[in-house]
Amino acid sequence: MSQPELKRAMKSRHLFMMSLGGIIGTGLFLGSGYAIGEAGPFGAIIAYLVGGLLMYLAMVCLGELSVVMPVSGSFQAHATKFIGPATGFVVGWVYWLSWALYVGLEFVAAGVLMKRWFPDTPVWIWCAIFIILLFTINSLTTRSFAETEYWFAGIKVLAVILFIIIGLCAMFGVISLGNEPTPYFSNFIGDGLLPAGMVGVFISMMTVIYAFQGAEIMGVAAGETENPEKNIPKAIRAIVIRVLVFYVLAIFVLSALVPWKTAGVLESPFVTVFDMVGIPYAADIMNFIILTAILSVGNTGLFACTRILYSLANTNMAPKALAKLNKRGVPSNALLVTLAFALLSLLTSYVAADTLFVVLLAISGIGGTLTWLAIAVAQLKFRKQYVAGGGKIEDLKYRVKWYPFVPILCIVMCLAIFVFTAFDPTQRTSLYWGFGFVVASYLYYHFVYTKRKSSEIDVKEEI
Repeated sequence: MSQPELKRAMKSRHLFMMSLGGIIGTGLFLGSGYAIGEAGPFGAIIAYLVGGLLMYLAMVCLGELSVVMPVSGSFQAHATKFIGPATGFVVGWVYWLSWALYVGLEFVAAGVLMKRWFPDTPVWIWCAIFIILLFTINSLTTRSFAETEYWFAGIKVLAVILFIIIGLCAMFGVISLGNEPTPYFSNFIGDGLLPAGMVGVFISMMTVIYAFQGAEIMGVAAGETENPEKNIPKAIRAIVIRVLVFYVLAIFVLSALVPWKTAGVLESPFVTVFDMVGIPYAADIMNFIILTAILSVGNTGLFACTRILYSLANTNMAPKALAKLNKRGVPSNALLVTLAFALLSLLTSYVAADTLFVVLLAISGIGGTLTWLAIAVAQLKFRKQYVAGGGKIEDLKYRVKWYPFVPILCIVMCLAIFVFTAFDPTQRTSLYWGFGFVVASYLYYHFVYTKRKSSEIDVKEEI
């Protein structure tokens, strides 16, 4: 009897919307206020342009690798093969941990948002409902997950497009701002182009990079994509162009309408703008959109975590039981373990909010940037090995242009993000915990994992 296999059920539109689902979330709807407040209007636009460039560099590197090696788990498998098993081990577990943590956070955030409409219902009840919903979606077929995420992400995209149109109309006086004068470009020049200096841009960069992270999930789904040679490059082009347009235009409109000194994270700047233009039920509309965004991120995060665990198990870096597929071709054991950890991280937000929760959040923040760094290094090493083995560049179905400039620039920019973070006292602690976990993972691999594997080999040889 043949074993179940991962189903190649995702189309280009699914890949595109799934990556958007990982990107367009609280990083845009809430984090944009922090970026504008720290960097100023023009500085925030610069920060998001730089973040978009880094996303593009990482995505094209991932695209070349994913077309050559379209496997579930993607960059974890690429890091294992082209950099080394130890790096693959660390990248896989750090990435899994970062997304599993975020899934738990999304459950809490979704439950809190529901308090607006159902103030007397405990948050944990809504958390339980959303957990059951997302677990059900992910435990069905890959196509059912892809279709659900397609519509989740579609609501967010439509909301951003409508916001940009309404905001531009308000900016140039087509829509009245009540008693407020038409702003035009006054917010950009009132306190100078860079009122907080380049330091403000640097400080906001880590927040901006977090907002773009999630695009790499396209690679995680490569093993379940129809015709990866055609659909992966198509999805990359669509993601990069549209994300940059959505993000940069949205930040431009926000910066023009919301005074930078009052922008922050206590209220979504999107809600502020909707209130300014007098849209009825603006707060409720935005609450629903953010709820959809949160569920979308949670849905995508569960998928990504499950496939990364599956990839780790297939390379003997996680228990073999996690590679087991159900009859619908879904890694059900990996899904259950991910959900269990997400529930654990959910509990830490109540039980140990000032200790364990902060540590996990720090690890999560560093994990995404380290993943992009590993993707660029893996692409560099793959290309060198490919050419050294007699391969012809023109035979690659999708290849990075301007090699090796693109992967090297990606590596330099990722390292620069860590340097910028070190100069901000409020964010510096995340480096200690994040890199501390990375070092601990390498030490575990070399002194525990490798010894255990060698002992298992010795036992097999004796038998």
